[in-house]
Amino acid sequence: MAHIHQEDSFEYALSSNGAWAGYKAHQHPEFFHKLASGQTPQILWIGCSDSRCPETTILGLQPGDVFVHRNIANIVSATDINTSAVIEYAVAHLKVKHIVLCGHSACGGAAAALSDSRVGGVLDTWLTPLKAVRHAHGEELTSISDDRERAVRIAELNVEAGVKVLLANFTVQEAIRDRGLEVHGCFFDLASGKVRDLGFGNAKAHVHAGHNSSGSGEIIRGQHATLVFRSGGVSMSPQ
Repeated sequence: MAHIHQEDSFEYALSSNGAWAGYKAHQHPEFFHKLASGQTPQILWIGCSDSRCPETTILGLQPGDVFVHRNIANIVSATDINTSAVIEYAVAHLKVKHIVLCGHSACGGAAAALSDSRVGGVLDTWLTPLKAVRHAHGEELTSISDDRERAVRIAELNVEAGVKVLLANFTVQEAIRDRGLEVHGCFFDLASGKVRDLGFGNAKAHVHAGHNSSGSGEIIRGQHATLVFRSGGVSMSPQ
């Protein structure tokens, strides 16, 4: 894995982009032509801004496959116009078939919400919904003695809270009713690199890395993995 040195990180990034673009064009000559012609993503991914959680990479997919919104601690708030605009465009205009809200382990936002100390600046205001999750589930969280397990649990509860906000969104409700839009709550484990389903949402899906799928379903083929969505769930298998 390449490591970017602080003093040359920007130049390295530009150089790396040039190498990637050249390789991609050589590997698939029509790739960028198709990419420039428009987008038809089937998934809206709402995740955390954490640099270790790049959705297209961890799903084994490609540019153009996933419409993305990321913020600190993958918070979904009904009063956040930024998130609401992304949801409306993805659902009403791009007609995505799946919304995936994904939390992750070792989340700094989750750790901050569990702390009684202030982060400072606008971050304290931003983390208010996550603090509310902490207070709503205070007894359960307090009963967890291990700090890491407690942070994982509040991150899971944050996904559950966000899924509830998504399901209450009018645009999402219309798409569920009219064309079967599915909402999934998931969790990315940094230690294993695997995404697991939390069982939230209207799809009640189950993501199992390495599970071979059969039967009818909607298939999204990526560079390294294949995602198969069905009415009963979603599975991911390596290619």
